[in-house]
Amino acid sequence: MGFRLSKIYTRTGDKGETGLGDGRRVTKDHPRIEAIGEVDTLNSQLGLLLAGLATESARCPALNEVSEVLAPCQHRLFDLGGELAMPAYQALNTTEVERLEAAIDVWNEELGPLENFILPGGSVLVAQAHVCRSLARSAERRCQQLNAVEPLAGPGLAYINRLSDLLFVAARVIARRQGVAEVLWEAAARPGD
Repeated sequence: MGFRLSKIYTRTGDKGETGLGDGRRVTKDHPRIEAIGEVDTLNSQLGLLLAGLATESARCPALNEVSEVLAPCQHRLFDLGGELAMPAYQALNTTEVERLEAAIDVWNEELGPLENFILPGGSVLVAQAHVCRSLARSAERRCQQLNAVEPLAGPGLAYINRLSDLLFVAARVIARRQGVAEVLWEAAARPGD
């Protein structure tokens, strides 16, 4: 990595534009910047989840495996952000999507079939995993919006889609390993019931 920031502020964005890695300037609400921002938000929240898992793993060592699966995702999200910031740059590969799918398959074997709709909650970690899942979906939507305007190359769209699936299953695994009940959805009573 040859480029290093020697100064954090440049004042070049004060009028609502920012620069991409290819030298292009775009507005700060351009679909590419929106996608970069959503991926960054997801990465930050995933960092919070990983910090919580690290703290809780002292009490519940079975959570270490969840951290081991999720920790590389922060790096791959940074790679995806790089791809979005530098349109000609390609960092992700299909092996990363396959890694997520393999983890989902292993965890689903542990969990068994989902028989009810579940809500985010049960523990702080479970809720945080669901926050990450919902942010992955938001990042995916922003990337799809960008893709409609400027087609994206590589497996980035598949990666972010699969990451959302992984985070959903991770939330369930965390609940199971913490020994907390999942919060099951209770339908509202129908009028007249």
